[in-house]
Amino acid sequence: MPIRLYDSLARDVVDFVPLTPGQVSMYVCGPTVQSEPHIGHLRSALVYDLWWRWMEYRGLDVTMVRNVTDIDDKILEKARDTNEQWWQLASRVEREFHKASDAIGIRRPASEPRATGDIPAMLSLIERLIDRGHAYVADDGSGDVYFDVASWSRYGELTRQKPEDMEPGEASTGAKRSVHDFALWKGHKEHEPETAAWPAPWGRGRPGWHLECSAMAARYLGPTFDIHGGGLDLRFPHHENELAQSAAAGDDFARHWVHSALVLVNGQKMSKSLGNSIFAGDWLEKARPIVIRYALSAAHYRSDIDLHDGALEEAEKAFSRIEGFVERTRDLPEAHEPLPEAFSDAMDDDLGIPEALGVLHETVRRGNHAVDDGDTSLAAQCRSEVVAMLDVLGLNPHSAQWAAQSGSADSGSEHLDTLVQALLDARKSARESKDFGLADQIRDVLQAGGIDVTDTADGPQWSIRGS
Repeated sequence: MPIRLYDSLARDVVDFVPLTPGQVSMYVCGPTVQSEPHIGHLRSALVYDLWWRWMEYRGLDVTMVRNVTDIDDKILEKARDTNEQWWQLASRVEREFHKASDAIGIRRPASEPRATGDIPAMLSLIERLIDRGHAYVADDGSGDVYFDVASWSRYGELTRQKPEDMEPGEASTGAKRSVHDFALWKGHKEHEPETAAWPAPWGRGRPGWHLECSAMAARYLGPTFDIHGGGLDLRFPHHENELAQSAAAGDDFARHWVHSALVLVNGQKMSKSLGNSIFAGDWLEKARPIVIRYALSAAHYRSDIDLHDGALEEAEKAFSRIEGFVERTRDLPEAHEPLPEAFSDAMDDDLGIPEALGVLHETVRRGNHAVDDGDTSLAAQCRSEVVAMLDVLGLNPHSAQWAAQSGSADSGSEHLDTLVQALLDARKSARESKDFGLADQIRDVLQAGGIDVTDTADGPQWSIRGS
């Protein structure tokens, strides 16, 4: 079965056939580094990290490029508010994004170009568009350059809209021929820092946001590449404008468009206006990074993820069941089992992680029953399958990623696991011999030590109270 993905341009799930056999070229819109990274930034970056891992597992050599927008209107405005140089703000926020994404195991891309590092490529793209009659220099002396939407009959193909039915993507000025035209170059304004402008044939200024990604994608991956990814909120106007200007300049650009859905907070879209943003740093103080990765992976990437009250606690309990089985069976002989076919089928089918996690949890259940029944062979098989699935998802608690991150804390966690499991085994023996008084005493000792025990059909599950 080939890998299949939902192509936003085709509006259908299609077979993925790489442009170059055995290789994948993927461009993902990265953060605009204007303010502290939030969970939405991490969720989007994690989606493409998971795509990367699965394609790599399937034997494909993936070249991932994720840009950093380090110059735009919002960055300049925020820098004025914080009394920083705009480039200092951008650099600081970029480091915060990396710190948070590194913490939850999102791998760094092959290239991570900053917009300010590719100004020549952007100037070249603008000149091609002007020469082809798809862009014009404003006649008011501002130095602005606009894409001429009316000159490109395919405009709106990504979102299947006609220009007359669209909301203008940016504020209109008298120099624009149409409210739907968008800026390719923004002439320098008196109130803006001199450092935020570069020389250009039509006047000093800086690139428009949409242009940045078109130029960087083509520079690092070529005029045609396999996949363009990003959050669903970027589909219009950002990706619509990217597609239009790149195609109008003569580039085939992305063969497939992939979009990750939004983050909701208690059923509402996360936004600054509602004051309900969840910042990455806050969550990293509340939960283990590996649990945050599990929580943000659990919903299908094309489905909104609702981070309701208690979401982290639910993720901790669910992931602890997996960890408990891995720890419980760590002394079993290696079985070297392949991934379960149902897991692979789910991942091949548009990265169906919810279904894949269902296979993972079912394997954990079978493994726990096998341990209880003394079936060492089946337990070892289940352990091998579970570890293989966790490796693909970047969730193996014993992998180098998480061991390096937790450091000496791992040792303490392992000792605690061993101690609690020994007490649970003693409690199980007491109950089997009908010594319910002793069984209750063991439970009380665990509870007094902050360990909550829940008896389930899969055996007793424990968690640290308040974690």
